[in-house]
Order: sequence, then structure tokens, then C-alpha cells
Amino acid sequence: MAFVGSAIAEDQMNNQTHSYVGMWVTADRYIRHELLQDGRYVEARGKRERAYLGRYRVTGNHIDYRDDTGFTADGEFIDGVLHHAGMILYRDK
Repeated sequence: MAFVGSAIAEDQMNNQTHSYVGMWVTADRYIRHELLQDGRYVEARGKRERAYLGRYRVTGNHIDYRDDTGFTADGEFIDGVLHHAGMILYRDK
């Protein structure tokens, strides 16, 4: 994944048109990922609503994250469930 220094990568990240946009939560709702249409995300943890902020990019069923501090992570959407960093997140209804 090429997040760094590429105008093309920035443009791709800012034009999310996939079906994964929206809120994803763990079963206990402690972790909440909001994937925004503009390629940004907001992660909440417990009562901390804006624990992590950053950009994401979806390619097929794969998601790459880069938070605003530069930390990167990834995950996979499998059968409508997001598997990310040892966590299982479900679409919030």
C-alpha cells in the first residue's frame, strides 16, 4: 500500500465508493470504527469517542488504515464481517 507522497493514492483514498462505508463495531461495542465516505475514519474506544483518526483505503475486501500519527494497520472483510488486528467488527445497524 502506498499512502506516502502520492497524489494518486490521496485521490483514491478520498473517493471511497465501496459498500463498507459506515459504522463497524465489536460485539460489546467497545471498539467502533466509522468509515467515512471521504476516505477518513474515526475509531472510538469505550467512552473515548475520537481515540484514533486517520485515512483508510479499501481494495477489494482488504482495508488499509493509516492514523494521523503514521501508524498503519490492515484488515479483511470476510462474509460481511471486518477482521482487524485480532478483533471482529460487525456492521452497526
